[in-house]
Amino acid sequence: MSIDLHCHSTVSDGALTPAEVVLRAHTNGCTLLALTDHDHTGGVAAARLQAAQSGITLINGVEISVSWRGRTIHIVGLNIALEDEVLQTLLQRLRSGRLLRLQAIADKLAKKGISGAYEGTLALATNIDMVTRTHIADFLVNTGYVSKKADAFRKYLGDGKSCSIRHQWAELADVVAAIRHAGGIAVIAHPMRYELSATARRNLFSDFKACGGAAIEVHSGRSGLNDRLNYALLAQQFGFLASCGSDFHRDGDFGGGLIGSCPPLPPICQPVWSHFT
Repeated sequence: MSIDLHCHSTVSDGALTPAEVVLRAHTNGCTLLALTDHDHTGGVAAARLQAAQSGITLINGVEISVSWRGRTIHIVGLNIALEDEVLQTLLQRLRSGRLLRLQAIADKLAKKGISGAYEGTLALATNIDMVTRTHIADFLVNTGYVSKKADAFRKYLGDGKSCSIRHQWAELADVVAAIRHAGGIAVIAHPMRYELSATARRNLFSDFKACGGAAIEVHSGRSGLNDRLNYALLAQQFGFLASCGSDFHRDGDFGGGLIGSCPPLPPICQPVWSHFT
C-alpha cells in the first residue's frame, strides 16, 4: 500500500491538473491519495473522477494557512466534507487576502529595483485567487533575478527575509475547529521545515493538541530517516497520529518529493489513515 496524503494541483500552486496529479500518483504505485491544495478544495471533484478510473482511493483534503505566534504554519485537513459551510467560509476568507499579500510583496520588490512583480506573477498563476509565494518565486526566476526558486525564498520571500510581509492568516484554533466541523482530521504539515527551537516546537504541538489537532506529518517531501524517526517519537510523545505526504507541486521542485511514493512510517507510528479507511 503506497500512500501520499499531501500534494498540490493547478487549483493552487501545482503544475499538474487534479486529474494529472492522480494519474502521476497512480503511475508511481499510489493506492491512497489526498489532494491538499492551499486554501481550496475546487480540484477534489475532478481528482475523484480520475481516481475512480485509476483504482486509487482518494481522500478529500486541503492545506490551510495559519498565523501562529508570529509565524506561518500550514495545517492539512484530511477526510473533510467538501460542502461544509464553516470550512468553506474560512477558505474563501483566506483566498481573498492573497492578492493583497501579493501587492505588498510586489511593492517591496519594486523598492529593490524589481518592477512588474504583481502583473508578472499573476500571469503565471492558473488560478489568480490562489496566487502564492511560489508564483512570485517563479517570476523572479523567469526574469533572471535569481537562478532558482530556493534562492528566491532565501533572498527575498522566506519568513523574515527582505521582501516578506507578516500576513495575518487564520488562527490555529479556528482552522482546527473548521476541519473538525467538516468531519475531518487536522494535521500539522511538514513540521520539520519550520525553523523552530525545541521550546517553540513543543509550544506549537501543545497548542495544536489543546484545540483538537490530531496528527503530524512524520514524513514530508524529501525528509530523511532521521527526521522520520525523530518525528515518530514526537508523535508518540504528544499522542498524535502520523501522516505522510510528498508535498508535490511540480517535477524538480526544491521542497517536494516523488508524488504517490512515500517511505514507510516507523513502526511505532499510529497511521492517520487507519481512521478513515
